[in-house]
Parts: sequence; C-alpha cells; structure tokens
Amino acid sequence: MSEPLKKDSIRKGTVCESHLTKREFLKFCGTSFCLLSAAQLFSFPKISHAQIAKKGLIKTKLSPYFTSLEGGEVQCDLCPRRCRVSKGKRGFCRVRENRGGKYYSLVYGNPCAVHLDPIEKKPLFHVLPSTTSFSLATVGCNFQCKFCQNWEISQASPEDVYNYDVPPEMIVRKAKEVGAHSIAYTYVEPTIFYEYMVDICQLAKGTGLLNVCHSNGFINPEPLRNLCKVMDAANIDLKGFTETFYRDLCSGELTPVLETLKILRKEKVHLEITNLVIPTQNDDLSGLKEMCLWVKEELGADTPIHFSRFYPLYKLRSLPPTPVSTLEKARNVALSTGLEYVYIGNVPGHEGEHTFCPKCKKMLIQRIGYMIGENHLKGGKCQYCGKPIPGIWT
Repeated sequence: MSEPLKKDSIRKGTVCESHLTKREFLKFCGTSFCLLSAAQLFSFPKISHAQIAKKGLIKTKLSPYFTSLEGGEVQCDLCPRRCRVSKGKRGFCRVRENRGGKYYSLVYGNPCAVHLDPIEKKPLFHVLPSTTSFSLATVGCNFQCKFCQNWEISQASPEDVYNYDVPPEMIVRKAKEVGAHSIAYTYVEPTIFYEYMVDICQLAKGTGLLNVCHSNGFINPEPLRNLCKVMDAANIDLKGFTETFYRDLCSGELTPVLETLKILRKEKVHLEITNLVIPTQNDDLSGLKEMCLWVKEELGADTPIHFSRFYPLYKLRSLPPTPVSTLEKARNVALSTGLEYVYIGNVPGHEGEHTFCPKCKKMLIQRIGYMIGENHLKGGKCQYCGKPIPGIWT
C-alpha cells in the first residue's frame, strides 16, 4: 500500500536519501503527503525563493455562514452540526474560531497537502480520463471516521502540522503551469476550507480548469447551492445507509448526505458516489441493495458508484481487508437493481475498474489502477452503438 520514500534525514520541507516507508514519513511530518511534492510544485527559479512549509502557519478569513447569538456566541451555519461556539473557542472541525463574536476560518490559503494526482484517484471515472488533477487540502474535518485513511491531517488542528502559504491565485497559476486539467479539493472534507475552495473555484472558472471535489456531503443546502455554481464534478462518500452507521463510525448523520446528493444532481454537477465496504459494518447485501435502489430512484440509474476495498487503518485496525468476493457481490447487487456504471475500487486489475456500455455491453474504458488502456468513447458516446455516456469527456 505504501510506496517507499528515500531518506537519510528529514528537515522541515526537505527530504534526503535513505529508506523510509510512506507511513513513517507521514507520521513524522504530520501530513498525508510528501512535503517534497508540494515544495516542487511551489518552487521558484531561485531556491531561496522556494516555498517552505511552516508549522502552525495560520491566515484567517471571515466565514459567510454564521449567526451571531447573545453573549458573543456564534452559530456556524456551514454544516449540519450548527456548532454553537463561545468567544475564543472553536467548532467541532477545529479550524473555525469565534473571535470577538465573529466566526473565522483558520486555514484560508494554508494547505498542508498538495499533490498532482490522476483524476482517477479521486475517484472520478467519468471526468477527463487519464488527465491530472492539482489536488489540495488543509487540516480538519467535520466527521471523525474511525476508518479514515488521512487521519493525520483530518483529525489535526492547524497548529499541529506544516502548512504552506498559498493564495488562491497561486493555486490556479501552478495548476496551469504543471499541465493539470482540473483542481481537486480532497484528502479531507473540503467543506471545512469552504472559503478557500470557493475563491479558487471562482478564479479557475474560465481558465480551462475544471473544479472537482471528493466530499463526505455533510454540508448545509445554502452553502452547497452556492458551491454548485462553480463546481463541475463531485464524488461523494455514501459511507453507509443507516443512521446508526453514521453515528457510531463517523460521528455524523446520513440524512443531510442524502440531501446533498439530491441537490448536486438537481444543480447538474457531475456526480459519482463512493461506498467503502467495511467487513461486518456496512457489507450486508440487503442494506447495499436498499442503498442502490435509493440511488437509482433519487439520482438516476446512470449515476456511477464505486465500491471500494477497505484496509485496516486508524481505529479499525482489528478488521480484515474487504474480501474481493464481497466487492464482487456488491457490484452484482448494484447491477441487478439497474445501476449502469458500477465500479470496484482499490483492487488494481479487476474487471470492475473498467467502464462498460450499458446498452451493447462492450468495454469502453480500460483501467489498471490509475492507468488508462483502451478508450472507446467518441464525442462522449459509445463508439460501437452510439449510446451517450454521462460525464465530462472534453
């Protein structure tokens, strides 16, 4: 799972020779991605002008979504938690603070993770195949998932990690310079750096860059609808299909996530769904069938869904990886309900990675991990039978 990083000694923002596992390196630096990657992306001709990550680097921006209450308290209106926050205190996400009766983001322009990724990693399988996405995240999250793969940053505070000082205009400029076709707001829940994300999105519009995100969908309708004006595609984690699962494993709620999915569809943002299948937790086939029927009825049979393989991480290390046979059963259940684009994730080389035409059944896009082999789409349609395939293809 973890690619080795070469290291002899690590200094702030730099990496030297020797051997270190990715997990060990991430534990050291407090981020989920190699700082060298970000340093390369934000380097300048003179090394003295290169971006250096700084621990606890904090810039603020006033949130547009809060209500002032008596006694200097505020209520956050960005996500369904609607945290009531006293002066000098922070909300559940740890990155928003009441300062003098006003609510501020503490992570504006301060990403801790920046990387150039294949778009397929998001995962977005129906958006510009084989292109790269300029991907970024700050610390923080409005969930506490026990199975989080990026818990080192999602469950951290701004002071805990090394961050970069990168204003929105630099993100857009660098994304263009490195040949990315999109900017992705990902790795943690992007709702928590909403102001930063929206400002980047607005600058990216009209430059030829798409805006895409991978989100838990836990956001209130008003800020979501405003985000939809500048967001092109989203992959939403539908983590389970019961309130019990969301409460016990995520410290969240299911109902607002379902509402998010319906709004995204209504606002015509390209939508894909990921369901991480966790042994003994959400792998019951009857529950998966119920979820798939809801997706078909509320969002449409052409909504791509990814059943992703769980690996033991964070607070669920005692569970085994998801058997591939379980993912195959989930995929068969989804197809039997009438869903047309059903994928298996985290199993490189599996047939379930490919895109098939739901009409003529021929393979349209061949994938091996994040690599694209054959592509038989022409003008967004199956080149064999002419059926239009939903997505953003050009």
